[in-house]
Amino acid sequence: MPTKLIMRWNVRPETESEYFEFLVHEFIPGMNRLGITDFQVWYTAYGECEQKLASGTTPSREHMNDALQNDEWGKLHSKLQNYVESFSQKVIPATRGFQI
Repeated sequence: MPTKLIMRWNVRPETESEYFEFLVHEFIPGMNRLGITDFQVWYTAYGECEQKLASGTTPSREHMNDALQNDEWGKLHSKLQNYVESFSQKVIPATRGFQI
């Protein structure tokens, strides 16, 4: 069954430009190399929740588990923490449409 990784975070104001460069040039390509595809990042314009919601999918839960246990994921996750706060993640069965 397809599986989705959902992540939420707030960008640290003092790292906005560095964060964007990292996201575009390292994080998203790294996620694709891990096999996490259809990667999307959403900005929250209104409401009481994290500023960013990001998601990506894999063909199966096993594939997602392998990706999240990979050293490259560890490096990407660690580097992302330099630019964000209030990070959370969850893995759920992927369905059509927007999931939170």
